Amino acid sequence: MPKTSARLLALLSLLQARRDWPGALLAERLQVSPRTVRRDVDRLRELGYPIVTFKGPDGGYRLDAGTRLPPLLFDDDQAVALAVALQIATISGAGIAEAAERALNTVRQVMPVRLRHRIDTLRVTAVERPDTPQIDSDVLMALSAAVHAREVLRFAYSPPGTDDDTPVAPRRAEPHHLVARGGRWYLIAWDLDRDDWRIFRADRITPRTPTGPRFPPRQLPGRDVAAFVTSRFQGSDGTAGWPCRGEVILRLPAAVVSLHTRDGVVQELGPDRCRLVLGSWSWPALAAAIGRFDADIEVVGPADLKHAFAHLARRYAAAAAAPPRAGEAGRKRSSGPA
Repeated sequence: MPKTSARLLALLSLLQARRDWPGALLAERLQVSPRTVRRDVDRLRELGYPIVTFKGPDGGYRLDAGTRLPPLLFDDDQAVALAVALQIATISGAGIAEAAERALNTVRQVMPVRLRHRIDTLRVTAVERPDTPQIDSDVLMALSAAVHAREVLRFAYSPPGTDDDTPVAPRRAEPHHLVARGGRWYLIAWDLDRDDWRIFRADRITPRTPTGPRFPPRQLPGRDVAAFVTSRFQGSDGTAGWPCRGEVILRLPAAVVSLHTRDGVVQELGPDRCRLVLGSWSWPALAAAIGRFDADIEVVGPADLKHAFAHLARRYAAAAAAPPRAGEAGRKRSSGPA
């Protein structure tokens, strides 16, 4: 049987992991008797932890909300997770960088020396994209509250290129999910005015109060939030992958192509030949993505991909044949290294 202090920490960690714990299950996890669990619960109560007892066939214990915060308990993995999460919060786009830094300092002060040292040695430099928009935390809370309450959201939505003086028509939508992707926040909602699913940029939303009536939740296409968002950004209807997908043979080693292909399928055909299956949101975009490999290309299919290559070939040939504008030739000759 572990020592009392270690057993108390283990018990508290279990109580924090889920809402309700049957007494018999706690005893089994701690490898002690139910009577020992009852005594340990009483000790934790004396230390200020609000543990309540619930009755029933699986009667047990619950760590309830208290009026004051007892000493915090973190194991090594939790300390690392907390330090990483709060340090990379600066690139979340949620506008909470200063609050996250203060939170990390506050939690650090109440940790044991060993865990405090573990946090101090884990320093993460979070680099955000230059175009990452910062969102007011009040807006995120308002959107999240509407999602949780299943209440129709009334809001103003500013499309790209508009300023604060541009009048914006009000929108109405049933909010379903608030998601973060690539440093930006998005709201997945059923647009009541357009009778379809939409993904709204959260930084362009200005919620209006009061919210509308409650609504029964709809089934998201594909029933998978991550797949739905990825598919919409790929240009599909949210239930499939890339709308345009083609196959080519490149005169390059498979190892070279694989280094620069994130979501394609590369198959080695020889020391300097490989098969590439890749997708994109349009056929010209797919042809351009394949052309960046700067290698001889054999199109396996479909015909739409061949037509896209021919279309780009005409466009590129026209661009190459166009005479330079006045003054550009001189700038080009003088732009070399000194």
